[in-house]
Amino acid sequence: MTLLEVLQSTTAYFTKRKVESARLNAEHLLAHALGRKRIDLYLEFERELAEGELAPLRKLVRRRGQGEPLQHLLGTVEFCGRTFISDNRALIPRPETEELVELIIQSTIDQKPSTILDVGTGSGVIALSLAAKLPDAEVHAVDISDEALALARENAARLGLAERVEFGRSDLLAQVDGAFDCIVANLPYVAATDRATLSREVLHDPATAVFGGERGDEMIRALIVTAAPHLTRGGLLALEIGLGQANALSALLTEAKYRDISQRQDFAGVTRFLLARYG
Repeated sequence: MTLLEVLQSTTAYFTKRKVESARLNAEHLLAHALGRKRIDLYLEFERELAEGELAPLRKLVRRRGQGEPLQHLLGTVEFCGRTFISDNRALIPRPETEELVELIIQSTIDQKPSTILDVGTGSGVIALSLAAKLPDAEVHAVDISDEALALARENAARLGLAERVEFGRSDLLAQVDGAFDCIVANLPYVAATDRATLSREVLHDPATAVFGGERGDEMIRALIVTAAPHLTRGGLLALEIGLGQANALSALLTEAKYRDISQRQDFAGVTRFLLARYG
């Protein structure tokens, strides 16, 4: 079979298996299996592939068709212009979380944070992206999962940022000392009762990184209450939240004496972020 024929048959298989963006997934896996860049495939459409080239591809295609995330098969994910290691030790970072990083940058243009804490850092994408974008900031990151922290440290080393971010183990803020100019968190926000509505791909993420409790917002609520003593005067709390959670969480922020509370939408028009200051 030629490369183009393999690409077409793989796309058809993914479409049948209800894989979103079937053609794009097929291109990524074929390029990965051949050790090429995706754009290079278009220059080799007529080349016939040897059996030794097809065998590893077949395994990847079968696993993707069964719902294993593309990022796990590739072993990497793009986030804020950088390539991070991605596997089942932590949540696969979503594109909307890139918007959270940019919101923090925009919200601190006139008041650059000198200390930042990323709570529930997972693979470390938020903390490491902020460290790269704010070279003068002191960045800390915590997570309850030792496996996630190991992945985050691997990403820090890969990107040459190991000296810029201090990682530590903590259940939310229970093991954290000191106060910060900015606390950011993309905590689990899916309700346990919504499990049946999730895609096959999301269910490959660690359950502890997806489900926030019976309601979904329990961990975010706990952070809002406990973050205040860990924020410097006027410090920023930046949160990524779930669908339909904004109003209730904004009310809690008001009750907890935060100010300048704002709800922000992602590019899909979903109210996805909460920003607030304390003191």
